[in-house]
Amino acid sequence: MKLLLRADASAVIGAGHIARVVAYAERAVARGWDVSFAGATDNAEWLASRFDALSVPVLPVSDWASLASGFDAVLVDHYALGDVRAEVNAAGALLVSLEDDTFGRRPADVVVDAGFAPSPRPSDGSGVLLRGVEYTALRSGVLAARARRSADASPSPHVAVVLGGGAEWSGTVSLLLRALAATRLPFSADALVRGEPALPDLSDDQSIRVAAPHPGLLDLLATTDVAISATGVTFLELCCLGIPTAAVQLVDNQAPGYRAAVDLGLAVGLGDAGSLSDRLPAVVSALGSLLSDAGLRSSLSSAAASSVDGLGADRVLDVIASSQGGFDGFLSRFRH
Repeated sequence: MKLLLRADASAVIGAGHIARVVAYAERAVARGWDVSFAGATDNAEWLASRFDALSVPVLPVSDWASLASGFDAVLVDHYALGDVRAEVNAAGALLVSLEDDTFGRRPADVVVDAGFAPSPRPSDGSGVLLRGVEYTALRSGVLAARARRSADASPSPHVAVVLGGGAEWSGTVSLLLRALAATRLPFSADALVRGEPALPDLSDDQSIRVAAPHPGLLDLLATTDVAISATGVTFLELCCLGIPTAAVQLVDNQAPGYRAAVDLGLAVGLGDAGSLSDRLPAVVSALGSLLSDAGLRSSLSSAAASSVDGLGADRVLDVIASSQGGFDGFLSRFRH
């Protein structure tokens, strides 16, 4: 089976799309498939380095007739590419499209929406619809960290602030670090962010380290007691790891995931990033509860870990593998 992965990353887009296709690359290579990737990896180089480790070629982006030719399936994880099904099919490949509610939505032979509570989807002629959090595809490193993670909190909780890959979020991180310090509770925090967030005044039993996102993130998360995160791909990783999390909605496409995370009891909600400064006392209170209430942390951890097992890539690849008998037979077996 020959699989092409198509996604982009940048300071604006973030790194989540690359994290997802890396998970697919890992599982497809493990099956003995011939896997290639095409796209920009700016701002996600530490994730994209996994392609080299897997011997996955990185192809130049070109027209679909050339790019998709010779592949059995093309998996697209991209919000801006539009309807490409006809071009991909004309090149002889099955189109697999990852979407997040309405973002990245396009007709496809296989549609994947790994949201906690996907909203109704209008009929657009798509073939197989794989919808729900069981289709969350997480990297092998996340699954390994889940296996070795300890849930025992230290007297001074270790906090990880992982809020998007772009430097434009350093101001939001500054506000969150200020709120953490204002709890007046002990903690040691690692803030992974590009840029230079302003550091607040700290008490003697509080500490903050700042670093850019890096390959050691999963080692750090394996010892994290509390996380502060946006509700993108990193939040799904935190759920899989069972890390009690305070969630922030950074951008519009995270709104469905944010609402579901809070409604399902998977995270403490801090609200929209744009209004954090207006609600700073409430943010301080929420973070204080998470740092001080072991029962709340235990409840969030159990709910989150039981909701996301991270094995979605194999579930999707099983469906793609069933297409080898041809489009017509495949769609007749799976069409909704």
